[in-house]
Amino acid sequence: MLQLGQIMTHLRLALRMAEATGTDLTTAHRDGRLSQQDWAEMIQLCRGCEWANACPDWLNENETAEQAPCTCPNRHRYAALKVVNHE
Repeated sequence: MLQLGQIMTHLRLALRMAEATGTDLTTAHRDGRLSQQDWAEMIQLCRGCEWANACPDWLNENETAEQAPCTCPNRHRYAALKVVNHE
C-alpha cells in the first residue's frame, strides 16, 4: 500500500519547486490555468512521490532551474503552467 507524505510537507515542496522553476502559481490560478482541483492533484501526486525524500536536497542545490527534475511527478504541469516573460 502506498504511503502518502504529510500534506503540509508536500505543499511546501510543491511551492518551492514552483518558485525554483519560475512557475507563477498565483497568476496561473488567476488566469484560470490552475484550478483548485488541479492544485490539489499536484499536492497529492507529490505526496505519493517516491523521490520526495531527495527533493529538498535538489531544491537546496537548484534555487533556480529551467524545469523540474525528471523524477518530479508534476514536472509537466510546472512546465505547462510556467509563464515566460518576453520583455
